[in-house]
Amino acid sequence: MTTVHDEPVVADATSVAARSAAAVATPRRAPVSGRGSGGARPGPHLRHERALLRSGARLVAGMDEVGRGSLAGPVSVGVVVVGLETRSAPRGVADSKLLTPAARTALLPALGRWGVARAVGHASPAEIDAIGIIAALRLAGHRALAAVGAVAGPVDVVLLDGNHDWLTPPAQGELFALEVATRALAPHASDAHVAPVPVPAVPVPAVHLRIKADRTCASVAAASVLAKCERDALMTSLAPAHPAYRWDENKGYASPEHVAALRALGPSALHRRSWRLPAGDAPGAVDLDVCAPDGGG
Repeated sequence: MTTVHDEPVVADATSVAARSAAAVATPRRAPVSGRGSGGARPGPHLRHERALLRSGARLVAGMDEVGRGSLAGPVSVGVVVVGLETRSAPRGVADSKLLTPAARTALLPALGRWGVARAVGHASPAEIDAIGIIAALRLAGHRALAAVGAVAGPVDVVLLDGNHDWLTPPAQGELFALEVATRALAPHASDAHVAPVPVPAVPVPAVHLRIKADRTCASVAAASVLAKCERDALMTSLAPAHPAYRWDENKGYASPEHVAALRALGPSALHRRSWRLPAGDAPGAVDLDVCAPDGGG
């Protein structure tokens, strides 16, 4: 029988987990388990995962990302693996964007025991700068898959939110290019946010895209909560060393206070320097729109 970890598996050494218990706050829109009645929205379920398992898959993983549109910090990918024996998700599981921070944190103990395996993978700001946001998402996703694979074995199918498969490598040459790019980060290895390791050698599972999977698929919703909690905790832990940017409040996103600090101070080592960041008084800075390259949201 597969060992179930009591806490989320962490995919690299930069991970910081949000572990403290908190009272459950009211979600912005409370999810409802099962089929809705009287116009209520049905909450996430395992019907899609179970259909894939009945069709022959041994393990199905829900995957979701967080931090793609942030100006600083890593991009993070959560993975939760389920099998035929996996029971319904813990009560209250929903897309992380629909839950308050306290509600997400309160779910962590139950999510740490649910499913076959779970992990959060990260790609650092330096890696995003070196290889681009889409390849960095892929790198973080493969790190998470390597972590759950070490516990449960290879995943057969990944349920991915949205309509773009960023997990499957392009047909030619990207893995070698990523290994070269990550090795090139070695001079920055002393920086806490950099983990210059080669791309994990994991089997690439089949990918099933589903619009709003984080609203309907319990494994994807759970993955979104784990990734959001872990990345938020990481940014909060980094905030005291860079107080002007207020990462404890904005988690690296473009809040007015964060943008104002960038204009006054320029970017830190934890900012995505290849992006068109706002700038103002910093020496040699050029004022540009806040925008992510490679179609980042």
